Formats: sequence, structure tokens, C-alpha cells
Amino acid sequence: MTSRERVLCALDHREPDRIPVDLASTHVTGISVIAYRRLREHLGLPEAEPTIPDDIQQIALPHDDVLDVFGVDTRGLFPVTSNNIRTPLIDAGRAWEYQDEWGLAHHMPKDHGLYFSLVRSPIASPTTSPEEIASHPWPRAADPARIEGLRQQAEAFRAQGFCVVLKGLCAGLCEVAVRIRGMESFLCDLMVDEASASALLDTLLRLKIEFWEMALRELGDVADVVLEADDYGTQDSQLISPDLFRTVFKPRLRDLLGAIRSRAPRARILFHSCGSVREIIPDFIEIGVDILNPVHITASGMEPAALKRDFGRELCFWGGGVDTQHTLPHGTPDQVRDEVRRNVVALATGGGYVFNTVHNVQADVPPGNIVAMYQALRSP
Repeated sequence: MTSRERVLCALDHREPDRIPVDLASTHVTGISVIAYRRLREHLGLPEAEPTIPDDIQQIALPHDDVLDVFGVDTRGLFPVTSNNIRTPLIDAGRAWEYQDEWGLAHHMPKDHGLYFSLVRSPIASPTTSPEEIASHPWPRAADPARIEGLRQQAEAFRAQGFCVVLKGLCAGLCEVAVRIRGMESFLCDLMVDEASASALLDTLLRLKIEFWEMALRELGDVADVVLEADDYGTQDSQLISPDLFRTVFKPRLRDLLGAIRSRAPRARILFHSCGSVREIIPDFIEIGVDILNPVHITASGMEPAALKRDFGRELCFWGGGVDTQHTLPHGTPDQVRDEVRRNVVALATGGGYVFNTVHNVQADVPPGNIVAMYQALRSP
């Protein structure tokens, strides 16, 4: 099988010749640039500075030599977005700062900084209005410059036999709304100011659909998987209650995924939502999600075997191969291998699974544990 055939076979709920592997085809299945540099040294590969497709998270785009070592079956397309526009940095004393196209300000410490964190939101006052939201200088979502050169990349990846994954404009509706208004203000809006909350969410929905209409007009026939996202879970529960999700977010997500499906009917929709989201997985399936990521296996209700039993006939899983909070950074190589094998048995049996970690490999992960993770896929 080619890599593309392998992934698509798994996404058809069939078992391919081996478990398909993803690394860094998206900004939520990647590896920290610090961990990546250590990994190259550990593998005895020459120094090579990677492209960073996501400045905020400081993740690396691995070179082909690393992807070949681990048998990675996917390749990603990264449009120009607020995460990689390369906005000039401002010296903010002990940190570097930049303001992105949404009006959000981000800081990264100069000493031992690992990633940029949000420090200022553009509409963060306790109250707002639909008029203030409408007057905010929103990005040009449908600017064709965002996807310049991506078709050529996609065609080259296809010619090499890889599965092509295309990411979207920005984070999810809820997540971007929280960034624009601030966590406290937006969550209060949802409870006491429906007009402002709706105005913001509808604006974000419009921008997302404008982006996908533009991008899929050019790339819809060469993207095998498209990525959308919204984080609804915490470690123990949901950030947004199931009732609120179904009332406020689900109808908008249905419209968003429907717009994607109409323009790329053969592409699979990969939806990223961290944390404990078990209670709304049936809703994800109902609105057209094909694949769930990151499969947050240590969150409440997200046990791999139970997820596969209850949802594996209708939903594919992408991730969940090993816990990135504890086992991968702090376990021994044997502990990593054991956990990978357990999770793979639970999630990959019968197809419907693409291997990746639970979210990005962080900077403190020892390179030997990364190697052990992939070894576990190749040995019984």
C-alpha cells in the first residue's frame, strides 16, 4: 500500500497493511521545535533548522529524513494564518511580543520561552455590543494569498503517495471568541448577552466559511483530510455544557461542516477537541465529523476501549496513541512502549485509526521516548 492508500483504508474502517502514522501534518499533531532538535541529534542526523508552521505553539515541520525514519504516512498543507504570518516581534522587556491579524497580543519569554501566550484581547471589556463586534477590524479570511503554492505542494505529496491534510483559518468558534473577548467576558456573554455572543460567533462562522470557500475551490480535489476544531473539554468535564453546546455551537458547526462537505465531498473531516467530550461525541457524528482528534485518553470518560466500542463503527480516531502529559515526558521507554501497544490494540482493531500522540509532543519529552513510541508500532 502507498501511504495514502493506507490512511484511506483505515478511514474506511478497514485494517490496512499496518497502522498508519501521522506526525506534524497539522498544528495539533506535531512536535515542539526543541524536542525536534534533540530528536535529530539522538537519531544521528545532521543539524537542520526546521520551518515553524505555528509560531504560537513553536512546533516544527519535520524534515523528510525524520519522517522517513518513522514511516509517516501524512503530509500537511499550512495556509498563511495568524499563527505563521511572521509578524515582526516587539521587544517587551523580558518577553517578545507580537500582535496578530485578529488584534490579539502574544508574549513569549526571552529566557527559556517555549511558546507564545495570549496577553491582551481586543474586545475584553466586561460588556460589548453587536455594533462594537461588527466594527472590529476582522482579517481578510478569503485572501487567496493564504493558499499560494499549496496546490503545487499537494500535488507533489500526492505524487509521492502521501495522504494530504489541510488545516483551516484559525482555532474553533468558541476558542477564538474566548480570545477576542477574554474567557470571563465571553462565558458571561453566553449566559446574559445572547445578542453579543451570537454576533461574535456568527462573524467567526462567516469568516471560516469564506476561507473554506476560497481554499477548497483550489484545493478541494487534492485534500484527503480537512481539519476543523474547537476545544470543548477539560481534564474532568466540559468547558461548555452539553445543553449549551447543542443550543449555541452545534447549529453553527453543522453549517460550517456542511459548507466544507459541499465543496470537498470526498475529503474526510477531522475535528479536534481536547479534553472530556464523550457526552457530545454523538453530536459530532450527527453533524458530519468523520474523525476525532486528539483522543484525550486520560480525560474523564475518554477510555480508548470504551470509545472504540461505543463509537468506532461511525467515527475514526486520530491520536490517543500515548499520553503526552505524563507517560511520554516522564515515563521510561518501556512504559511508553507498553502504553502505545495497549492503546493501539484498543483503537486500531478493525480499522478506523491513525496513530499520533495526544496532542503535540512537548519540549520536555526525551528523544528516546519518541523512538520507543514508534518502535512499539513496529514490534509485537
